[in-house]
Amino acid sequence: MKLKDETLGMWLGVLGVAIFAVTLPMTRLATGTTEAPQLSPWFVTVGRAALAGLLSLAFLLATRPPLPQRHQWKPLGMAVLGNCLGFPLLLGYALRTVTASHAAVITALLPLATAAVAAWVLHQRARLGFWVCAVLGSSLVVVFSVLRASQHGHGFSFEWADLMLVGAVVCASVGYVFGAQVTPSLGAERVICWVCVMALPFSLPATLALWPQQPVATSAWVGFAYVGMFSMWMGFFAWYRGLAIGGALRVSQTQLLQPFLSILAAVPLLGEQLDLVTLAFAAAVVATVVVGKKLSQPRVVARPATAGGTA
Repeated sequence: MKLKDETLGMWLGVLGVAIFAVTLPMTRLATGTTEAPQLSPWFVTVGRAALAGLLSLAFLLATRPPLPQRHQWKPLGMAVLGNCLGFPLLLGYALRTVTASHAAVITALLPLATAAVAAWVLHQRARLGFWVCAVLGSSLVVVFSVLRASQHGHGFSFEWADLMLVGAVVCASVGYVFGAQVTPSLGAERVICWVCVMALPFSLPATLALWPQQPVATSAWVGFAYVGMFSMWMGFFAWYRGLAIGGALRVSQTQLLQPFLSILAAVPLLGEQLDLVTLAFAAAVVATVVVGKKLSQPRVVARPATAGGTA
């Protein structure tokens, strides 16, 4: 692999991660808060899938790829449930209650959760250290959530919004893993396009049925357009292409920037304040992800060198 390709792949990976990072504040802009609601989380969920589905349909008609084979429809369907429905719906409801910075800490577990789901679904054995890191990272998230709840006067409890964020992480990781199963055969960009097109028979009528009847702020529509065009569609083009050009192992490490980029993006977009406690917990969770990803594969036993081999 040429150095130029590695560099391009890395920058495309960073671009994809940056696009995904802004999803949290843009979703909060779209849904509003409990005190000042805007678009309903259900509308944002089906609407962003419908917008991405129409864009995907145009892309597939222009490129004319072959239809997926019968055995590929089930993984694509699981990706629809995880990435098109479960993740955005739970995220939308949670962000009506908690800040984007708060959500960034919990969703920082996504790379670790994806590795855990891959070990379960794809029957990949992971070393004990990986599971220790997974438990440690999850424990940090629980401590952070309980601490935040106590600061907000809710006592030492786990907020419903945090449970929804954990559910969103699980849904996204399931969608990623099943989508990854068919990526080598279908092609990276076509996977997200087929996923979005498969959701169209449900997402498009639901969008029209749930179209808001009350006035909605312009900022909410901007947030909605972003999560439909970029978070649900164009971000995957940059991310998947970066993984293909620069190497998945190297480029995937850029995902560790995502929680910090989400926290930074929430400052100008939502007026949130930089919080040292939030940053510290995000850094601690990311540290468990770094170590956990290194231990996500079983240890490779080196073969002894044979006589006459080259150094």
